[in-house]
Amino acid sequence: MKKHTIAVIVNDQPGVLQRVSGLFGRRGFNIESITVGTSEEPGLSRMVIVTSGDDHTLEQVTKQLYKLIDVIKVIDLSANPMVARELALIKVNAEPASRPEILGVVETFRAAVVDIGTHSLMVQVVGDTEKIDAMIELLKPYGIRELSRTGVTALIRGNVK
Repeated sequence: MKKHTIAVIVNDQPGVLQRVSGLFGRRGFNIESITVGTSEEPGLSRMVIVTSGDDHTLEQVTKQLYKLIDVIKVIDLSANPMVARELALIKVNAEPASRPEILGVVETFRAAVVDIGTHSLMVQVVGDTEKIDAMIELLKPYGIRELSRTGVTALIRGNVK
C-alpha cells in the first residue's frame, strides 16, 4: 500500500465535494487528506486528495471520478516530481520556564510563534507531512492543547502541466 496524491479539477458547484468524497466512501477507499480551493481557471476548483492503495486502486478511483459529471480532470501528482505542503497550527503548553526549549524547536523547524498566552504558545509550521509529524512528536512532551492541520496541497514541479 503506497500513498497516492491526486489532483481533481472540478466545476465550482455546490455538492461536488460531497459527491467526490461519497464516491471514495462507497468504494471503500479512505481519504487521508483533502484540500479544496479555487484553481487558476475561473469556475473551476482544485481538490488535492491523499489516499492509500496499490496502482489498481488508483486506477479504479480515477475511472470512478471521471464518471462524475462535474469532474474535468484527474491528475496523479505522485507519479511525477511534486511539491507538497501542509500547514499546522499547534497550541502547546508553555510555562515561562519551558519556553526557551520550545522556541528552540520552533527555530529548528523554521516555524513561527503566531500567538502567546500566559501558559501557552501557538506555533505555525509549514512543510511536508513528515516535517509536521516530526515537530508534533517533539512538542508532545510539553503538552499539546490543540492541533489543526490543513491537509496536503500539491503541484507537479517544473514545466509539466
